[in-house]
Amino acid sequence: MAPRLRICPQCHHFLKHQPVAYKYLTTASAITPAAPPIQMTSSPPPIARYPRNQPPSHKPPEFRKSQLHRQYTSLLRSTPLLLLFQHNNLKATEWMSIRRELHSALEKVDHDLSTNLAPAIKIQAIQAGIFESALLVAEHYHPEHHRPASKPHPTDPSTQSSASLANTTRNPADPSLTHYLSRTAHDAAAPFKKHHPLRPLLSGPLATITFPTVTPQHMRAALSILAPKAPTFAAPTRRANPGYYDASVQHGLQKLMLLGARVEGRVFDREGARWVGGIEGGMEGLRGLLVRVLGEVGAGVTGALEGMGRSLWVTVEGRRGMLEEEEKKRGGEES
Repeated sequence: MAPRLRICPQCHHFLKHQPVAYKYLTTASAITPAAPPIQMTSSPPPIARYPRNQPPSHKPPEFRKSQLHRQYTSLLRSTPLLLLFQHNNLKATEWMSIRRELHSALEKVDHDLSTNLAPAIKIQAIQAGIFESALLVAEHYHPEHHRPASKPHPTDPSTQSSASLANTTRNPADPSLTHYLSRTAHDAAAPFKKHHPLRPLLSGPLATITFPTVTPQHMRAALSILAPKAPTFAAPTRRANPGYYDASVQHGLQKLMLLGARVEGRVFDREGARWVGGIEGGMEGLRGLLVRVLGEVGAGVTGALEGMGRSLWVTVEGRRGMLEEEEKKRGGEES
């Protein structure tokens, strides 16, 4: 239904005797606003070819492999401590039983240390090839070093070159795209593909345990459950933890083998991982050991400097005594 217009009596009398077409044009011109000057002097803003939260990718983001790559990269960026295991066809019941015992052991450590890290420590199976690619991106690609000069977004009204900018932003090779699935990230990690020290271990069915922080106490508890080795990583006794000796747990542990660890970017083999987990007192004990070593080094340096000063003093005093004796002899001869 057309909008009703309020018209004065004189205008109504004038329109009453005019043709229908004239009445329509007059009414339309009264309700249609004029175009703003900016529309006449500039072109309309270009339409974005992709949403802001899903830019073009070197690897198609709708594939499961791409999502796993993003998940592994984010996990490696946020995980300073990671244990790597090889598993051999564990059943679902065996995985469930192992997770139960691991969570129980970690909760005991939380209770002793008054922490709450057990819910954040996860064990999961991974795909070796995708994990290797994500590992290279996480270690050798830094978006802050590859970010080019800022460019206007294609939906910015101040953008004038709509055609060229739209073609550039929808290209997956655009250097302004710096996310983990971009061509820039792929090119930055490609030269290091065959030189990573963890690469020899990334074959076959793998599983990881990720820790949100470097905590040797929790690491020792995890190794005591998953890869026990007396005396430092002794398994719990049957009386203390009878559930650990269930058939599903024991059968699953026989199919797990510790391969190594990644601690703050450094790769450790099996023995190195056990050394990290065997640090007495955890990080506080390691800091105390470092302070003790630095104190011993400082004491040694101080003793060496004092010894040098003492020997110099003895030499000077001896030389002064010799000079005094020579002066006395010379004075006696003159007299």
